[in-house]
Amino acid sequence: MKGIPVLTAKGKGIAEAWENSLIVLNNKGCDIKTMYDKPDDPPSKDATMMITIQNPLAEPMIHKDFPGGIEDLQEYVMEVVEGIKNHLVRDPNDPNDTRWEYTYNERLFAYKVPGLDDVYDQIETIARKLADTPYSRRAQAITWKVWEDNSCYDPACLQSIWCRLTEEKKGFVMSTNIRFRSNDAYKAAFMNMFALVQLQKKIADKIAEFTGKKVKLGRYVHIADSYHIYGSYFNEFKARFLEGLQKRSFEERTYRYEDVKDIMAEARPAILEKVKNMS
Repeated sequence: MKGIPVLTAKGKGIAEAWENSLIVLNNKGCDIKTMYDKPDDPPSKDATMMITIQNPLAEPMIHKDFPGGIEDLQEYVMEVVEGIKNHLVRDPNDPNDTRWEYTYNERLFAYKVPGLDDVYDQIETIARKLADTPYSRRAQAITWKVWEDNSCYDPACLQSIWCRLTEEKKGFVMSTNIRFRSNDAYKAAFMNMFALVQLQKKIADKIAEFTGKKVKLGRYVHIADSYHIYGSYFNEFKARFLEGLQKRSFEERTYRYEDVKDIMAEARPAILEKVKNMS
């Protein structure tokens, strides 16, 4: 194949699928420069990737080799699902405001268009649309703002969320597609997937509330136009991730979410206090 390779990976749960995606990317990705390279950095390993998580809630859910701790993971889930950092988004009308360009939560739950007073809760819209018409192909949320993101320094990486229901005897199964234009495979993708599965569950719970029927999570498909490992930290990736594959079993490389869920929940007050003081 000429150009950027198109790769696929899958796993029963999040941890297995993420691990398999990195193995495939390392073995079959192409070498290409990025806009963030320093002069002496080696090229990144890159591909267009489609990752299928067959059962998003399957244990073990958490991989020990993502660059962070379980408290960091809890904070990121709260950022994406609850919007605890939305106050850090800059005022687009203030050229001197140098805070964040966006948060995913703000784009998904409070999407705004210049000149319009409406604020669009796209997650609520997905849930109501599927509650009314389970087989609709129009239940999606987007993040891209053409008037901002084509020229800003740090445009949104997550692009869209698409959901659809299939019917079972006792309720529905919700399948979800997530698309990223750019996804740091080693340092961000696991946390992205984990948080977005929590959002997938929130959407399913909303549909169940609206319909009075049970909604189970179906497969989660994570599509990245550019799924990459930066050359600048490839030595870290090799030492921490690749060598770990040889030294430990899969069980030793992962946590059960059920086993650390209480620890993550206990971190919530400290996270909220820390975030409250961020500006």
